[in-house]
Amino acid sequence: MVDILPNSFSVHGDQELEPPAESPEIEKLGVDDMLQKYCGEFGSWQLRHFLLTCLAWALESIHTTVMIFADRQPGWRCLDGGSGRGCSPDAHSVCDLRPGSWEWIHGKGSSTVAEWGLVCGERYKVGLVQSLFFVGCMIGAGVFGHLSDSKLGRRGSLAVICFLNAVFGNLTALSPHYWTYVLFRILTGFSTGGVGVCAFVLATEPIGPNKRTVAGMSTFYFYSAGIAILSGIAYIFPSWRALYIASSVPSILFILILPFINESPRWYLVRGKTKQAMKIMQQIAKSNRKHLPGSVLLVLDEEVDANMTPNEAEGEPRKPITGSVIDILRSPVARFRLFLTMTIYFTVTVVYYGLTLNVVNLKTNLYLNVFLNAISEMPAFILTIVLLDKFGRKRLAIGTQFFSGLELIEEPWRVESGEDAQALHMGAIVAPFVVVLGGRVAFAVFGACGILGGALAVYLPETLNRPLFDTLAAMERGESV
Repeated sequence: MVDILPNSFSVHGDQELEPPAESPEIEKLGVDDMLQKYCGEFGSWQLRHFLLTCLAWALESIHTTVMIFADRQPGWRCLDGGSGRGCSPDAHSVCDLRPGSWEWIHGKGSSTVAEWGLVCGERYKVGLVQSLFFVGCMIGAGVFGHLSDSKLGRRGSLAVICFLNAVFGNLTALSPHYWTYVLFRILTGFSTGGVGVCAFVLATEPIGPNKRTVAGMSTFYFYSAGIAILSGIAYIFPSWRALYIASSVPSILFILILPFINESPRWYLVRGKTKQAMKIMQQIAKSNRKHLPGSVLLVLDEEVDANMTPNEAEGEPRKPITGSVIDILRSPVARFRLFLTMTIYFTVTVVYYGLTLNVVNLKTNLYLNVFLNAISEMPAFILTIVLLDKFGRKRLAIGTQFFSGLELIEEPWRVESGEDAQALHMGAIVAPFVVVLGGRVAFAVFGACGILGGALAVYLPETLNRPLFDTLAAMERGESV
């Protein structure tokens, strides 16, 4: 006989049955909280993913700075008997020489300048093609920035970018004349412009907040390493056409690496694909030898304290959250910060790319100059990592830009001889023309940009120990607290 007792306990003979198990309470966590509490902020999964993803930064720097070697002005010499025909080895420029009395030392195929005669009155074309490359970068940053947040995702966008880089890079090497060359450089810029946006976000989003600063700064090592590697490639392939082919090979190789890179869990979450996001988080926990309980649910930050439907609680797909530039402009906080950061990025990149491209004006070994210039950046990254958590982002941004601006303005009289991504490339558009001007004017422009950027950084908020918000709405709520 079975007796039905209160509280669902049942007794059959001498056997006592266990009460039915209660469903565990669902714990809702945002991405950062889940990484900190269960998955690990920076374990073996994040290290592998970070290293593989950041290789794309090296690709961006190679496609960007290849112009230093391809568009350089090579050395020249007088032809036999040239001295008697108006050629002097001591001439300041080939513009002072009589046509036919001199020749390029390494032949016309050594650079675009030599092949198409981009000297004297045609010199502006060197700055033009370099500036138009950055115009392509600016457009590509906007297009791929949108695609990486929407349909393609970060990983999908990187795949398209690397394929286009490989195609356009090789086509550039086949350019029959200058304007075809300009077209292919614009197209290469279009694809290259999205690399930094996609690679940086994809590399840092799965990393916990306490480790994200160091990881974010470390991405720049790959950019500098790419420039250093390019100097070696350029030395091996002195012809500009061979150089463009050789510099496009890494993009093809990176496509083979992409299957080993995961999409960002934060992107899956924002797009309403909660199951896919949870799958990535479970992979992170397993690889890091952590345990992620089945009762934990990944949600957007603003949903942590919200009531959820049964389907949402079970990780069912929900409507993706979308946004546009119009949404940013409607938000007073976001609108003001967008203006500030775009302007600061503009000034910073005028200085950075201006100084990088200006190595062609130094009267020493170009390959060694580019290599040393890339290596010299690396100690600054270490110093920045150390100082960021000590002084905060804001004070460091102000101080470094002011200091660099003052130093650059003073430099010519002492010795004579980065929507933010779109702004970064806007600054880079200006830099080649400033380099063409050369001399004190160039350094004065670079210095003024540094000081202006430092002054504007005063109005930026400090982001030290602040959360990385999932959506614009979450940011506005977080700022109002």
